[in-house]
Amino acid sequence: MKSNADINWDYIIRPQRRWLDLRLGELWRARNLIMLFVWRDFVTYYKQTILGPLWYLIQPLITSLTFTVVFGNFAKLSTDGLPQFLFYLAGTVVWGYFSACLTKTSNVFTSHANIFGKVYFPRLTVPISILLSNLITLLIQFLLFLAFMIYFSSSGADVHPNATILLLPILLILMAGLGLGFGIIISALTTRYRDLQFLVTFGAQLWMYITPVVYPLSSVPETYRWLVLANPMTSIVETFRFAFLGAGIVETTHLLYSLVCMIVVMLIGILIFNRVERTFMDTV
Repeated sequence: MKSNADINWDYIIRPQRRWLDLRLGELWRARNLIMLFVWRDFVTYYKQTILGPLWYLIQPLITSLTFTVVFGNFAKLSTDGLPQFLFYLAGTVVWGYFSACLTKTSNVFTSHANIFGKVYFPRLTVPISILLSNLITLLIQFLLFLAFMIYFSSSGADVHPNATILLLPILLILMAGLGLGFGIIISALTTRYRDLQFLVTFGAQLWMYITPVVYPLSSVPETYRWLVLANPMTSIVETFRFAFLGAGIVETTHLLYSLVCMIVVMLIGILIFNRVERTFMDTV
């Protein structure tokens, strides 16, 4: 009879022993599982609704119309000379992706406890699949935004797309990284402090109001502008608007600040996530 040392195992599961034991090779080998999760999330999210995938378009439209009425017509907030609806739609599309990544990854451990407790696979596949499934939603809403941009531009609106559009992939990476980092930090903490999962949605809404989604950065007084710029999402939203609509404040230092924040937050999040996944089943 062969001993365990003589058997050629197809896959060997070993416990994580170090903080930096990230095992990225396992994550790459699980890429098919990630795509399966992506398909599951995208297909089943509105499966039992009447309008189905149309909600991907209805949500940003209703939100942008609400912002137009409340902040544009009633509050009379500046939109840097851009059509109000188009201004708010741009901010809504960008913020919607980040917010979805943040809120959906913030409950990974609690919402997937049954699966995690029965089957072994790299746990990071779940939050990564959330980023990718939300990216599909972003693509649909981005096409909607482009359609309205072309319409307003052809109607004579002061809209000027420019070469900054080439930074779009970088903006996507920054949003995904920030959403993943903050989301998995919260997810790790909610295994012990369940109150956090009730605060995430509320906190994300408050965060939106210190991000130039319903107002341009140029309208913020100089005294308080540093506070808004301390938010790493500020430069992302402003750069997106400037790239496609030609209005906004874009500086390289602001984007570099967002990049540094993304790297730091994502690294901290992954380290904490890997550390917590070893023991979280004892607390759920």
